[in-house]
Amino acid sequence: MDTKQSRFNMIEQQLRPAGVLAADVLNVLTKVKRENFVPPIYRHLAFAETNIPLGHGAHMLSPELEALSLQALAIQPDETVLEIGTGSGYMAALLGKQARQVVSYEIEPALAATARASLEHAHVSNVHVITGDGLAAFTNPLPNQAGFDVILLSGAVAEISPALLNQLKPGGRLFAITGKRPAMHATLVHRYGDQYQHTALFETDADYLRGASPAAQFSF
Repeated sequence: MDTKQSRFNMIEQQLRPAGVLAADVLNVLTKVKRENFVPPIYRHLAFAETNIPLGHGAHMLSPELEALSLQALAIQPDETVLEIGTGSGYMAALLGKQARQVVSYEIEPALAATARASLEHAHVSNVHVITGDGLAAFTNPLPNQAGFDVILLSGAVAEISPALLNQLKPGGRLFAITGKRPAMHATLVHRYGDQYQHTALFETDADYLRGASPAAQFSF
């Protein structure tokens, strides 16, 4: 596979037509080698508009969804980012190339270990992968300890918890895929002081983060 040509085709034929036009996003998508974060058996699909299986019931987000989420968040070089759902580590690598520091939670130990190895191989040193449930970690945060400029949920949730929103600094942004299949929406939340502005960006579909589906949240 000609990875250079395939990456070019992904950007020009998939991402630009989908509205991904921010120069910094396109630049980081060119620099971070997506094929190095894909399981070897699926490497021929590294640039396809599909959700690539990672094992353990997890999938990579599609290239279009990855790129649109980065563009919506407009990450700055001095910002600190929280990601929940490390998966392959590819999105964490993209975030790491744009932000000052990234903390990424992965609930599946095997995926967390693979992501760490892939990030090290890609020479991304400002991403800290934590093995654990990122949603549960911020269930009861102290209200005045918001520590992140940006939060990205790399998987769907039935709804965004207020406790997670409280982790945003004033001026911060959160990107999440919310709702119930098949009517999911990519949602961007801005924090202004103690107020939160929710904007539905586009319709999409993604796997739920573990424990974040409607059935998991409302089962007894």
